[in-house]
Amino acid sequence: MRFEITHSTDYRYQGSAIEAYLEARLTPPDTATQRILSHHIEIVPELPTSFYTDTFGNPVAFFSYTLRHDRLAIVNRLVVETQPPHLPAEALEITVAEARQLFSSVLLDYFDYLQPTANVPVGAQAAAWVRQYLQPGVSLRAGLEAVNTAIHREFEYRPGSTDHSTPLPQVWKERHGVCQDFAHILLSVLRTAGLPCRYVCGYIETDPPRTRSGRRLVGAVATHAWVEALVPGLQWVALDPTNNQWCAEQHVAVSFGRDSRDAAPVRGTFKGAGSQEMKVKVNMRRTRA
Repeated sequence: MRFEITHSTDYRYQGSAIEAYLEARLTPPDTATQRILSHHIEIVPELPTSFYTDTFGNPVAFFSYTLRHDRLAIVNRLVVETQPPHLPAEALEITVAEARQLFSSVLLDYFDYLQPTANVPVGAQAAAWVRQYLQPGVSLRAGLEAVNTAIHREFEYRPGSTDHSTPLPQVWKERHGVCQDFAHILLSVLRTAGLPCRYVCGYIETDPPRTRSGRRLVGAVATHAWVEALVPGLQWVALDPTNNQWCAEQHVAVSFGRDSRDAAPVRGTFKGAGSQEMKVKVNMRRTRA
């Protein structure tokens, strides 16, 4: 499939901002399931930009605006070709216990993806789910699918019900959230089970916004979030708990990290007397090659 994607982030400042400093993780990688044909980040107004690569391999654009301003916009435009992922059947039939043993030999390489963070604590409620769905003798495929389905079943997707500061224990308690929360729950369970995993920020198709089964995709008008789990053979496999499926050619990955903060598409700070309003819009349109 080929897609044209436009992702706009529009900041408006009440009472004007004096300074603003922002990082953008908006450069998607070429992977086995996606090939980037064109990509451009537009900043309004046009500003000098510097680049670096962060510890998780994300290309990061950094820019600052040190004049008084009322608005700052970032538009990410790309054309990408995707193909269905190949799930490693043999690796997914390995049991949870065997997988943990195999990962012990590469622990230093994937240590960060096993550790709790402020956004993704481990233990507590997640431990009960590990005992229920990820027992040592369960295959990785069965365990991953069971946890993914349980999150979709037990948590209600409710836009606007949480934000980046909502603690995960509150999400566990209230049983609702957005795609970021669904991904954090899955990360918490997998890390509690000793399985390396990472947060993915990206896009899913908006036109037509349906799966092959005809079910409407959730989270398709803004950036989306899902999880990649490491399986033996050191291959990442991607699951979307918000939509209860393995990620497919309708998913385009942009940035990665331990949690939503690491992979945030745009983050930064500003100086000013007033408040800030941010509006985000994503359009992902299928096109002919």
